[in-house]
Amino acid sequence: MRVILKQDVENLGAKGDIVDVAPGFGRNYLIPKRLALEVTSSNMKMIEIERQALKKRLEKERLSFQEFTQKLNQVTLSFRKKAGEKDIIFGSVSSSDIKDALHELGFEVDKKKILLEEPIKRLGNYTVPIRIFQEDKAEIKIEIMKEEEEIQEEKKEEEKAPEEKMEEAKDKKEEPEEEQKKDEEVEVQEEKKEEKEKIPEEKVKEAEGEIVKSEREEQKKDEEEKAPEEKVKEVEEKSLESEGEKENKEEEKS
Repeated sequence: MRVILKQDVENLGAKGDIVDVAPGFGRNYLIPKRLALEVTSSNMKMIEIERQALKKRLEKERLSFQEFTQKLNQVTLSFRKKAGEKDIIFGSVSSSDIKDALHELGFEVDKKKILLEEPIKRLGNYTVPIRIFQEDKAEIKIEIMKEEEEIQEEKKEEEKAPEEKMEEAKDKKEEPEEEQKKDEEVEVQEEKKEEKEKIPEEKVKEAEGEIVKSEREEQKKDEEEKAPEEKVKEVEEKSLESEGEKENKEEEKS
């Protein structure tokens, strides 16, 4: 069925448009809600009169919104947010935030008419369109800036005396060198410790040889230091043995 729209209908048309719709949708929704009027051969003259009247009202409404559009075009909304690396802000600025900010300035705007594709998540300047009337749009400016505390800290850094900056740079440069020296000293000490703890095989063999040598020298010394009596006994025993051997030989001869 064909109907003439008496109000703007999303995804269908604007006020005064003649459109084709499903019979059930037209009879059960559009017409009972007074959003549209059915177009028939019998009411074509009345529809045309209605259409002309709608056009005049639309033009008046458009003119009434011009001043509102011009005022919105001059609006700049500022938001201060904490920011991290690459100017990414903590949180975001959404259509609801923009709607609330406009409300504080005295502008009543439907959230659906704020044409923000996705929430803003970085510092910077943006332009956001707002649908005012049918296809007419205004554009507001959005500034996302750092919070005052962060700005103050950055200013302090910039205002530092050149001498302080030089000292900081020097300290930063010296710290790695000192750490490097410490590391080198630790490495040298560890190497010395390892060398002391290591006992080469040659040194072991030399030590063993020295021990054997000293044992022999001690044995020899002990032998040299034996009591004269022991030596006499040894000589007597040897002489007795030699006399016994002589006697045995003589007996054997006899």
